[in-house]
Amino acid sequence: MKIHRAGDRPSQAPSPDYFTGTVRMDPVVSGDDESAVKILMVTFEPGARTAWHTHPAGQSLHIVSGLGLAGSEGQPVQVLRPGDTVWFAPGERHWHGASPDCAMTHLAVQTAVEGKTANWQEHVSDADYNGPRSE
Repeated sequence: MKIHRAGDRPSQAPSPDYFTGTVRMDPVVSGDDESAVKILMVTFEPGARTAWHTHPAGQSLHIVSGLGLAGSEGQPVQVLRPGDTVWFAPGERHWHGASPDCAMTHLAVQTAVEGKTANWQEHVSDADYNGPRSE
């Protein structure tokens, strides 16, 4: 049995190469755990978001608080609320983050394939972020 006590692992700021705005990541199940499943609690300040990316084994997001947005290539931007759970299929090009005026926290669950959980691409443009919305 291995217990990670609250406060033992510091919050992390992700690379600005992969995120726009202020984002904080708190590991739940991370690189120091033997499991291929990786889980992060991620908090996005208003307007913050990921870059476009894919996941080799897919990704689940569970919205914990705030108001979020998620975009999948060629689709309207989806509004996400606490309690919503999103599944992105393996290889699905997408992004996610907070709404323009409200922070958002989600639990991100993904599986590492050959040690890699994501394939990062370019930053999301303001036009894509502010695109047509669907609920």
